Amino acid sequence: MHLAICVRAVKIVICVQVSTFSLICQFVIVIIRVLFSSFNNYIHVVCITYQNIVTIVNRRTTMEFEIQNHIAHLGKFSVSADENDCLLDEACTMLSELLPPLGRITTKMTSPNSSVEEKIKSIPSDDSSEIDTNISIELITEDDAEDVLKLLKKFFFKDEPLNTFVNLGECKELEKYSIKCLHEHCSFKAVNSRGEIVGVNINGVVNRPTVTDEPPQKLADGCEHPKFRLIMALMDYVDDHFNIFDLYQDVDRMLDIKIMSVDNRYRGLGIAGKLTDRTMQCVKERNIKLVHVLCSSHFSARVMEKIGFQEVYKLPYRDYLVNGEQVFDPEEPHTAARILVKKFE
Repeated sequence: MHLAICVRAVKIVICVQVSTFSLICQFVIVIIRVLFSSFNNYIHVVCITYQNIVTIVNRRTTMEFEIQNHIAHLGKFSVSADENDCLLDEACTMLSELLPPLGRITTKMTSPNSSVEEKIKSIPSDDSSEIDTNISIELITEDDAEDVLKLLKKFFFKDEPLNTFVNLGECKELEKYSIKCLHEHCSFKAVNSRGEIVGVNINGVVNRPTVTDEPPQKLADGCEHPKFRLIMALMDYVDDHFNIFDLYQDVDRMLDIKIMSVDNRYRGLGIAGKLTDRTMQCVKERNIKLVHVLCSSHFSARVMEKIGFQEVYKLPYRDYLVNGEQVFDPEEPHTAARILVKKFE
């Protein structure tokens, strides 16, 4: 009887179309552990697994709707047929969010110190009902710093490829670096009707250096966090080897897009596009002729290309060496740091 239930459980996972090899292996390991547990624990674990699968099915339905909205938003930028792979990248990015819930629950269930009550508490709640689609785009002020950091720590910091590769963890210097330009009043937030920040676009204005200016301090200098120092050293290397103002002699200042982040629950609703549109409006209002973005993520670079940004510099991570050794080797498709720009006449 136990074997029959195990087979049915595996079939359920396959039916919801999340049957990656690693996920199935995790699931089968859990079932095997169940066979050696007490009958009472067995009943609890089966219930947990069933509830988790239901959650994934619900999230899959929501995700399909989000992908269609996302692609519909991109359509206004006249994506050609030969850029279908770009759309596929975005779809895969959002679909990848289907996998973590089951991965987390199986990790909890295989922990020898986890009680049945803890396993039940570890089930991720389906909070799709809490999504408030009444979104407004507003200017970020210094008073928003704490709420902005709360969003970044929950989503952006842990998803950024270089942070992930070095396993950055908590870093106060990164937090300070991320909000240091809020006083320039050119960054924007997406806010729902409850006043919660669900997306941000953090920007800064960069002026052409004059001959009398002191050379800027290296970002890595004085950086105490050893892992964050590695990332800042890469930024210094890019600055040393590429000067955007040398390429655009007629430009004296530019807007630098530093961070774009959206709450996972609100992705696919066009929020990133709305934040970008508001940023472009700010550029025109301030008569800024050039917008610049340094992308460490393959996906963010592809999105910027879809809205008219062009690559002007690329540093493959395999080519960035310190003492003859490669420093960064994040998971594919994140293979290079790229600078993209959009110029306004």
